[in-house]
Amino acid sequence: MRFWSRILVNAVIFLALAGFFQSSLAGSFQHSFYVSSVGIALLASFVLALLNAVVKPILFVLSLPITILTLGLFSVVINAIMLELTSWFVGSSFTFTSFGTTLIIAIVMSIFNAIISDHYAHD
Repeated sequence: MRFWSRILVNAVIFLALAGFFQSSLAGSFQHSFYVSSVGIALLASFVLALLNAVVKPILFVLSLPITILTLGLFSVVINAIMLELTSWFVGSSFTFTSFGTTLIIAIVMSIFNAIISDHYAHD
């Protein structure tokens, strides 16, 4: 059940961030992240979960030296790469305009997921 709740939470995060990046509050990042529908957000969340299970461990091992050198900060870049791969698999209904936007979304998603995981740990 935890797997499906994580998928749902990530889909909601995708929709919230896409809404934020469509608003004028995003400043120069306005229109830099697009999700076409709730179904696409759920699909992207599922694809991201699959990529995190299959591809991310391989990337983590390959990038271990640079991750150690950057004291773990390179893991944010790996998360952004996972989002870019998700965008590639899902298609034009789930897009980022730049890798910088992808990095920002990876950071925000990591923060939200850490807060939510901490909440689950205390229940």
